[in-house]
Amino acid sequence: MWSKNVETFLECDKNPHYATTLLFGAPFDSTTSYRPGTRFGPAAIRRESYGLESYSPYLNEDLEDGSVLDLGDLELCLGDTRKALEQIEDRTREILQAAKRPFLLGGEHLVTLGAFRAVAERYPNVHIIHFDAHADLREEYLGAELSHACVLRRCWELVGDGRIYQFGIRSGTREEFTWGASHVETRLFDFDGLEETLDRLKGKPVYFTVDLDVMDPSVFPGTGTPEPGGVTFDALRQAVTMVCSRARVVGCDVNELSPPYDQSGASTMAACKIVREMLLALQSMRPHGKGDDDNTGGM
Repeated sequence: MWSKNVETFLECDKNPHYATTLLFGAPFDSTTSYRPGTRFGPAAIRRESYGLESYSPYLNEDLEDGSVLDLGDLELCLGDTRKALEQIEDRTREILQAAKRPFLLGGEHLVTLGAFRAVAERYPNVHIIHFDAHADLREEYLGAELSHACVLRRCWELVGDGRIYQFGIRSGTREEFTWGASHVETRLFDFDGLEETLDRLKGKPVYFTVDLDVMDPSVFPGTGTPEPGGVTFDALRQAVTMVCSRARVVGCDVNELSPPYDQSGASTMAACKIVREMLLALQSMRPHGKGDDDNTGGM
């Protein structure tokens, strides 16, 4: 069904039969509310990864020994948001049906909704761990319900209360925070409480979404909606490693890199290293199999 992409992320060129994680890009930014450019994120992450070693001294692991296949970018319908989301959903569903873990590279944060629709269909008991500067819980943004400012609200509609755990949030409207207090669990500013959340979700299927603007713009300026007061690169690295090595991650994404806003390339390299550390941490965790409270019966 799949073959490796011509230009792959690091050593992510494994045989599709043996690969457990399939990487693919969604170069979409048609609902970006401030500065566009995240559509160039997936290609930049692949291209700049050649300046990064596949070995992680943090984890003492190497992607050469991994089981990841990079499928390349989807050719999305940029003029039709609903169609683009359907294309992302279809690719994610194909990956899940093959008993693989989808790993999506955005693109703006709305791309998460396409992937999550397929994951929620496959795993009705799925929970979300969400790292971000922004709550993304608006009912609509400038009249549009399909917006990167509304993506977690749309995901909530699929799973309901008590299934979304947000960390690093430091921006949102009063209405978002008021509504969120009754429907999601939000930890402001940093990753305090993450270990307790992972203990609570042990064995349950988790979708993990990482908006890179959770980092402070002093270390990650290359994003469409920078928000001062964020976490350091190393704090994010440790947090994503903790989630990917302890949670039963059945799908994940990294999004909101906008390369045009950091000509130094430092933001892109930070994104590359976060993706590398996530992929390596995921290697020890099988994505499928019956969990403690999984209605799908596993694969």
